[in-house]
Amino acid sequence: MFFDLRAAIENFALVVAALIPIVNPIGAAAVFVTMTRSLTPATRTLLARRVALNAFVLLAISMFVGNYILSFFGLSVAFVQVGGGLIVCSVAWALLKQEPDTAPDPQYIVKPKDGLAKAFYPLTLPLTVGPGSISVAITLGANHANNVHSLLNATPSLILGAATVALSIYLCFRYAHQLTSALGTTGTLVFLRLFAFILLCIGVQIIWNGLSVLLKTLH
Repeated sequence: MFFDLRAAIENFALVVAALIPIVNPIGAAAVFVTMTRSLTPATRTLLARRVALNAFVLLAISMFVGNYILSFFGLSVAFVQVGGGLIVCSVAWALLKQEPDTAPDPQYIVKPKDGLAKAFYPLTLPLTVGPGSISVAITLGANHANNVHSLLNATPSLILGAATVALSIYLCFRYAHQLTSALGTTGTLVFLRLFAFILLCIGVQIIWNGLSVLLKTLH
């Protein structure tokens, strides 16, 4: 039993390539600014750090024990996709309906005193790490769950991959205000609407993926 460096690098690349497009930290950054625009820059920086940390923990847990947790409760990834997809659609629909000059939905307003709670929901889950990311992370971990040698080789890659994704989230959220300032008011609004629509489509796709699996069991 030995450490396979080539396999570790391939596993790391797979984790990053599979999760970054779904997490989409750049797109989520525009929504992050909208939901935290009443906070000071220092508070937003702290919140960005907490969201990134939460995202890392969620992804790591999903990769290493997510499959076992679902099995314990008798659930499948399909149920996670359907339930989580509904939440994603709900958040996306609220963003699409939001007027440009109005405050965010009260349930999404982040205040300094409850920043820790808001950092997890909805900023981390489902805005940043949603059911799509979680299901992919569970799948990545499940590929090595039944082989001790594979798991030992994959562990550093999985952790480093999750950390890289979390770092990208922190950087995008940390400098989200500068990004939206460069885009301007109109550009930010267009970008936010576009991301909200894409997020809605992703939610529908996630629901359909879960339903497709569940419907096959009826036959």
